Amino acid sequence: MLATMVLAAGLGTRLRPLTDLLPKPIVPVGDGTALGQVLARLAAARAAPVVVNIHHGAARVRAAVQRQHPRVMISEERELLGTAGGLAYAARALGEGNVLVWNADCLVDVDLDRLVGDHVAAGAEATLVVRRRPPGEGPVGLDEGGGVVRLRGERFAGETSGGDFLGVHVIGRSLRSRLPPVGCVMADVYIPAMMRGASLRAVPYDGPFVDIGTPRSYLDANLAWLERHAPGGHWVGAGADVSSSVSIERAVVGVGAFVRGHGLLERCVVWPGATAIAPLKDAIVAGDLVVRIE
Repeated sequence: MLATMVLAAGLGTRLRPLTDLLPKPIVPVGDGTALGQVLARLAAARAAPVVVNIHHGAARVRAAVQRQHPRVMISEERELLGTAGGLAYAARALGEGNVLVWNADCLVDVDLDRLVGDHVAAGAEATLVVRRRPPGEGPVGLDEGGGVVRLRGERFAGETSGGDFLGVHVIGRSLRSRLPPVGCVMADVYIPAMMRGASLRAVPYDGPFVDIGTPRSYLDANLAWLERHAPGGHWVGAGADVSSSVSIERAVVGVGAFVRGHGLLERCVVWPGATAIAPLKDAIVAGDLVVRIE
């Protein structure tokens, strides 16, 4: 059982205009929501306790979590505290010891048992899930043994590979004691810790990953969900009404949505209750919005 903090308090500005309609954690992904996909992974791994911090659209996010995941605890921030401040604010609910931290907009099928096991075995103060890249590339640099030697341009030793941080990490007790009330885990905790000689490690990951940061990556997240749940096909939610003159390929049509027109609806996401008009390709239909993806 591992205490877990899911970071879901951000404003989601890069995902606008979609986040003008819904807070980013509860935008539809497949048959659920972005946050719901993360919480389902944690439930399967029997993580507990699980705490979700919320701020933007707090009432709507709280209601969605409590409806689908009643055992998950909520940490509401009246003002944004940042990734480090959010962890500090939720300290009592999380208890003592190591904490798994997961960005709610990062969908990744990481082996949590391996991640936690490697963290404990290495005696690291933090362990990050990283996708390897050539030396010098990405915001993370690693040495031959998997130690983190570069973060966000701050270099502490020679690296043999670069990498991208995938939004999932374990932070240990010693660094939790240094969390500021407001601030960023990377800039205000991890980098200063490395300056003091702390050991940060990485677990490499090369499986499926989507960061729901932009409309493009949001569409990709839904298409990736389709690949797992309806390979080569599509998904139509309960009560959705699709005209017989429309064909659907690789599209997610939400509960109670409508698809009208003539022709093909392809590589699209239609939100619950929204109306899409075919032909339409590479687009997100949300309320009255049609967001086309170049």
